[in-house]
Amino acid sequence: MSIRPVKRLIKSKPTMEGAGVHLRRAFGFGNTTDFDPFLLLDDFRNDVPEDYLAGFPWHPHRGIETITYVLAGTVEHGDSMGNRGAIAAGDVQWMTAGSGIIHQEMPKGDPAGRMHGFQLWANLPSSLKMTAPRYQEVKALDIPEIKDDDGTHVRVVCGEFWGKTGPVDGIAADPIYLDVSVPPGRRKTLPVEITRHAFAYVFAGAGKFCNASEPLEVPTEPVSWADTNPPAEADNRSLVLFDRGDELMVQAGDDGIRFLLVSGKPLEEPVAWYGPIVMNTQEQLRQAFSELDKGTFLKPPRAVGK
Repeated sequence: MSIRPVKRLIKSKPTMEGAGVHLRRAFGFGNTTDFDPFLLLDDFRNDVPEDYLAGFPWHPHRGIETITYVLAGTVEHGDSMGNRGAIAAGDVQWMTAGSGIIHQEMPKGDPAGRMHGFQLWANLPSSLKMTAPRYQEVKALDIPEIKDDDGTHVRVVCGEFWGKTGPVDGIAADPIYLDVSVPPGRRKTLPVEITRHAFAYVFAGAGKFCNASEPLEVPTEPVSWADTNPPAEADNRSLVLFDRGDELMVQAGDDGIRFLLVSGKPLEEPVAWYGPIVMNTQEQLRQAFSELDKGTFLKPPRAVGK
């Protein structure tokens, strides 16, 4: 068994999206080869309603899947297929945009004004870029939870882990999406298949992700010669990108640590990306935006067998 070394430790960066939603971006809109098949991760935790209530009005997607995981508050959504609904604390919405969908997502805070959650974008392989759009909306009670003897707690959103299978299925990249909590002071080894790209995003507590028998310090990105005191821990809003191996080790700090652990099989396909549309070639990208202009972006449902 080989422990995955830490490749990079990155702090998520403040940005603004939609109609003026303040959030933090862990990665995205750059070279995402190391994260393949994932394209973007946004942390939209916010306690100031004026900074998120404008939401994400009607906008298109094609060629990707968006995964929204809510911790507090609700996200109301609607789309061009006539779907309407809301996801609340602990719920997940996995949207396959496929050939194209136009939707909106409007966050609403809880009674304390908190709106907490994450959105992850996963790429679709070329063979499924133009597949029919679909939703998988999963309520909190339907997500399996595992508690190990040492108190480690895992919610399995997607994929198989420790004998449990998450409720989201039929996803091309065969991702594993976990919400992991490790108690204070505990060291935990977690399996990750060697062929997958994997990252962790810390959103509570802190800890060290180790690539040897003892906890090691890891460098920040970018590393400069003047940076003689790299952070010893990955704390809140830290993204940890792992190199190859078949397991990872985490040492929880004094307050424990909670993080998303996401892995997937790389597609290794060309990416042509502009805003909410991700295709394989610039020509496909131009065609998508041309169809938006002409009003032919949305495709009629195909008959069975066609």
